[in-house]
Amino acid sequence: MSQAHRIGVDMEAGIIRKHAQAATRDEVLSDFGEVTALFSLTAAKEMDDPVLVSTVDGVGSKLKVAHFMDKHDSVGVDCVAMCVNDIICSGAEPLFFMDYIACGRSHPSKFESIISGISTGCRLANVALIGGKTTEMPGFYSDSEYDLAGCAVGLIDRVKCIDGRNVKAGDALIGLGSNGVHNNGFSLIRRVLRLNERCVKEYVQSLGSTLGDELIKPTRIYTRAVLKLKEIVPINAICHITRGGLIEGIPRMLPEGCGAVIRRGTWDELPIFRLVQWEGEITDLVMFSEFNMGIGMIIAVSGEYADTALKSLKDLGERAYLVGEVCDGDGLNLC
Repeated sequence: MSQAHRIGVDMEAGIIRKHAQAATRDEVLSDFGEVTALFSLTAAKEMDDPVLVSTVDGVGSKLKVAHFMDKHDSVGVDCVAMCVNDIICSGAEPLFFMDYIACGRSHPSKFESIISGISTGCRLANVALIGGKTTEMPGFYSDSEYDLAGCAVGLIDRVKCIDGRNVKAGDALIGLGSNGVHNNGFSLIRRVLRLNERCVKEYVQSLGSTLGDELIKPTRIYTRAVLKLKEIVPINAICHITRGGLIEGIPRMLPEGCGAVIRRGTWDELPIFRLVQWEGEITDLVMFSEFNMGIGMIIAVSGEYADTALKSLKDLGERAYLVGEVCDGDGLNLC
């Protein structure tokens, strides 16, 4: 290894260590940079049947927006959010996160921005950043390109798992407001809005910002609010609205024999979605199949707990809406 490359490796290790120390937990047993990462499961001793919950995800083509804007911290938050939001759908508490960055050539300032965003996401989710991997792949990626993915692990007592089996007709469906597009549908957005380095810098009156600033907003992390809500009311099911949008996402949380009614107008459909629909002449069905439409997560609770859940979520800083209810049948009825 050349001296110049050795300096680069040491510098990156220092950057990661600094941000990992800002996003840690008492259970972390290993120093960042070791070949393996160690995390204590002492909390499992208090559980009758402890279950580990894991997931892996990436940022996808939203990275193109980051590239056009030369802004890379928010996609680090996205990477964490996509994982931890999935884990809490089971009711589990996310514990730790690990990242993977592949690039054509490592750029220190860009690298630190990415890791800074990952650390921010971990702190928002109260998870530890315990390890990661950065790989240079010249010739596979251009010098300015990179890919970003990560994995998270959580823990729950099996008897407390949220799996949808208690969902029934009459349950209230509560939506948590999104922070915009979040992380899905960017292939369609890139095509419809013909994204490039110039147009992302244009101010759009209806958005109150540049197009790029709107699109780069990080995925909202719902971990703390949902875990707190679990202590207040029984939760029957949770769905993170990602692939398939509301149309495909909500039915995934429901048991056989149950469908859902979702009422438009009960929440704020954000201006970015109106812009995309107008520019692309896209039908409502496609929009609700591709995007979260302003709702990043759906929580099902028994009707008797709806008011308490709504108030509690709002007190926790969430934009919470009663968006519909579970019904007999199957699929999603959007009205």
